[in-house]
Amino acid sequence: MSTMSLSQRILEASEVVGKTWPLYAFVTSNPLTGYEKSPFKEALSKAAGIFGARVYPEPELFRKAWENGEIHPDILLPILREHGMKDTPEHYLKQLVADPGQSPETGSQELDRITAKWVMAFLDEGLAEWAMPGKKHGFYKAWRRLAGYDQDLAGLRKRDMPETAEGALGEILSDYPEDAWMEILTCHLAALPGWTGYIKFREEARTAWQEKYPISLEDYLAVRLLIAKSLEAPILPPKTDRRADEAGEILPYLWLTAWERSWQQQLVRSLAEGVSSVDAERVGDTLADAQLVFCIDTRSEPIRRHIEQQGNYETHGYAGFFGIAMDYEHPKDGLLRKSCPPILGSAYKVREVPAADRDDSFEAYLKKRQTSGFIHYFLRRMKNMLPSAFGYVEGAGVFYGGLILARTWLPGSLDRLIRRNQPAHEAICEPQITQRVQGHVHADTTDIPLAEKVAIVKSAFDLMGWREFAPLVVFAGHGSHSTNNPFASSLDCGACAASPGRHNARMLARLANQREVRRVLIQEHGLIIPEATVFIGAEHNTTTDEILLFDTEVPGTHKGLLDKVKRDLDRARESAVQERLQLEKPDVSAALRRAGDWSETRPEWGLAGNAGFVIGPRSLTKTHNLGGRCFLHSYQWELDPEGKALEGIMQGPMVVTQWINNHYFFATVDPERFGGGDKITHNITGQFGVLRGNGGDLKSGLPLQSLYQSDTEAYHQPLRLSVCIQAPKKRVGEILSKNPSLQTLLDNQWIYLIVLDPRDGDTWKYSQNLKWDRFDAASKPSKKPKFREAVFAETEMA
Repeated sequence: MSTMSLSQRILEASEVVGKTWPLYAFVTSNPLTGYEKSPFKEALSKAAGIFGARVYPEPELFRKAWENGEIHPDILLPILREHGMKDTPEHYLKQLVADPGQSPETGSQELDRITAKWVMAFLDEGLAEWAMPGKKHGFYKAWRRLAGYDQDLAGLRKRDMPETAEGALGEILSDYPEDAWMEILTCHLAALPGWTGYIKFREEARTAWQEKYPISLEDYLAVRLLIAKSLEAPILPPKTDRRADEAGEILPYLWLTAWERSWQQQLVRSLAEGVSSVDAERVGDTLADAQLVFCIDTRSEPIRRHIEQQGNYETHGYAGFFGIAMDYEHPKDGLLRKSCPPILGSAYKVREVPAADRDDSFEAYLKKRQTSGFIHYFLRRMKNMLPSAFGYVEGAGVFYGGLILARTWLPGSLDRLIRRNQPAHEAICEPQITQRVQGHVHADTTDIPLAEKVAIVKSAFDLMGWREFAPLVVFAGHGSHSTNNPFASSLDCGACAASPGRHNARMLARLANQREVRRVLIQEHGLIIPEATVFIGAEHNTTTDEILLFDTEVPGTHKGLLDKVKRDLDRARESAVQERLQLEKPDVSAALRRAGDWSETRPEWGLAGNAGFVIGPRSLTKTHNLGGRCFLHSYQWELDPEGKALEGIMQGPMVVTQWINNHYFFATVDPERFGGGDKITHNITGQFGVLRGNGGDLKSGLPLQSLYQSDTEAYHQPLRLSVCIQAPKKRVGEILSKNPSLQTLLDNQWIYLIVLDPRDGDTWKYSQNLKWDRFDAASKPSKKPKFREAVFAETEMA
């Protein structure tokens, strides 16, 4: 008899389900994160059985990669021969059969439908006009009070429902052998992974809605199993034999491995050219006119290239939360949103306060926001309330008809007009940082200790390996811009928990400008920031490539330089848009139209195409067009003798990029089960998620349009992330030996690691158990593939 408690069993069973993030903070994370302790190939086999999902790319993707030269014969053939496959690649391409996925054995569709109906009603976060009664008592107790009124559950009597969820589960499970309990719990949690994933999110995030209306996986299972009992649906899933043919399972894995190794060879060859290039970070004693720090996001790579081509500029890569683990309170609505990686707890809160001599302007801003908010609320009530709905629609028809025509025929102009009339608080406010303790702000704290300010600023420059400063330094967070897009937050900064990075950028710039911070940096750390150096925050709009500078406090001495930087950023924007949209000539208005078009299913590609993460100096990548496929983090191994900076990068950004990469991988190979499916048929539910149609499971991944150019042609290439680090191999090995979780990720091949050792010039690829193999990038492919054409499908979905 096991001594494991029921709550422990539920926790363990729930590991098969990843978290479902809400639309307002849509973090792209690995849907199979609970399997990361298993080898990749083994984990995929398990997931295919539990979810009935496809787990490898379809044969057509492999065929196209092979025909385009993206899979090298001299890499594929040895891999096939190692497994006794001596025929031609074309022969084995024909043997690849698309796995359509299967419906997992979860009981019945009726059970899923009724369960989803009740969960949807309880989890609503303000979209419904009439809330489910009794929500404050928790999900199980609220459902128990109302279940007798559900005609779908006519056979369920209140006396058959124990008073507590634990009692209900204990009663039902007692009818089965204890060694079957885990199978029962796992099966029923995996039946609706979108909904159970969102319950996991609510429990772990402790949102305001969760605090007020609690729900737990225990509640969910109790309700589901009682419904199943009422419907006489199976509690213990029937035994099925899903043992796949070994050849059928190994073949797609071998093709995937060959594709990934081919990509690695191409990437490493380019980096090797960067190492041997005469182009260095700086030539002689020449200092850049300005230095710009962008997020490591793959969309930063193209704009960095175009900026560097405009003049004497340096660009650097740093995780887009800029090292500040914070929550941000927006003055627009007063809501607190996480603005740092989900794997970090928020140590700080940042809010807006009036800048010097701007109190009146700030008050006017708040009043305008309050008026706007009231009007929005009033119109929504008029539209939804039964007595006024018909009159409202009739009376407002002319206005909304004109608005529809404007959005359809002049989306760019209308969008610019709307945004021009929205007050921007950055011009009249400055960010203020306070400490957070257990989710609460110290009432008597108006600032954080000087030592912590210094640590935040020093950490930024330590991680990037940066010791010289230009007169103007720009920290550029990034955000996206689209219209009528439920998944808009998925295009914002992943390092900021799907929030824009502008707030973090402004906060770091403010800290770095403070005299007392610079004084301590000099006295205690020998880091000299010249008095003439000014830091400013900025935001890179990844849909339009506009870079907005928050420059209200830049002194007059820097006006000439600032004007020059703005002109050069405008020119860089034009050429970046031309490249990204494949235009014959620069046309920024084309990007603006996409951003403002309410019918646009794909305002931008987001992180689609991501396949590599380069940790090293800019000289490694500066001379190459990486096609927006690589995360880029600045790092100077010579300035990090103890490896502390590199360890921080590997513990944080490397793990987060793995999340992103695997989300895109699985959402591409099975858009229905791991992605969002076709967004054309999406309906928003509860203000936090989407459904296909009016019921069923909550969609937990990116929609088809974010990954595919058409209904069948994928844009994203589903490859595991290849991390390349320029650092001594011994240093990297020591970091891995101290971090078992990182080693497990690599040993199980959820991520690849390649090291360019600057001491001996050799390139090494991590194998397993802290062992390394030499990486040979000398062999040439049969065709020279591009990193990726900057394809941007202008046509809509078929």
